[in-house]
Amino acid sequence: MNQKKSKIWLFFLALGMVFSQVTNVQAKDLTNRLGVGYANQFSEDMPSLAVRYYPNPQLGLTAALGVDTGDDGTAAPSKFGFMVRIFKIIFIEDNMNFYMGTGAGLLSREDLSTKETDSGFELTGFAGGEFFFPGLDSLGFSFETGVGVTSISSDVRFRTIGDHPLRAGITFYF
Repeated sequence: MNQKKSKIWLFFLALGMVFSQVTNVQAKDLTNRLGVGYANQFSEDMPSLAVRYYPNPQLGLTAALGVDTGDDGTAAPSKFGFMVRIFKIIFIEDNMNFYMGTGAGLLSREDLSTKETDSGFELTGFAGGEFFFPGLDSLGFSFETGVGVTSISSDVRFRTIGDHPLRAGITFYF
């Protein structure tokens, strides 16, 4: 089974597990909780280490750091990204928090043809949700949609965003 089919299968399996659980538990209050996990939300494909913190019940902060040193043997370019995001919880559902927010980040990527590094910025506006399995309240799965603009060197790119849980992120809260 190829990698894309595996990801799709895992996504629908996780989605089925979520909808098969029926409970009256409210969404997890994450006030003053620190979470560590991963995300892949840059315009460049770059999995990142992500940290989430909720200073109060309605506000969340995220920082993500992605580094790829590249590999000359496979002609993969080196990349770097750092992004900070702020979001507000707008709706609480059983085992789920819905939110809206914005983010800004710095990007750098190597141009393989010239062997030079181009740098720029990325801005995003998004809405999404973070859901929790009943009985597993310290593990959050996120999905998001929105818009973004990326400017690297003289190249400006506008895009829509649609990130499933395996791309938007999985976070473990302490």
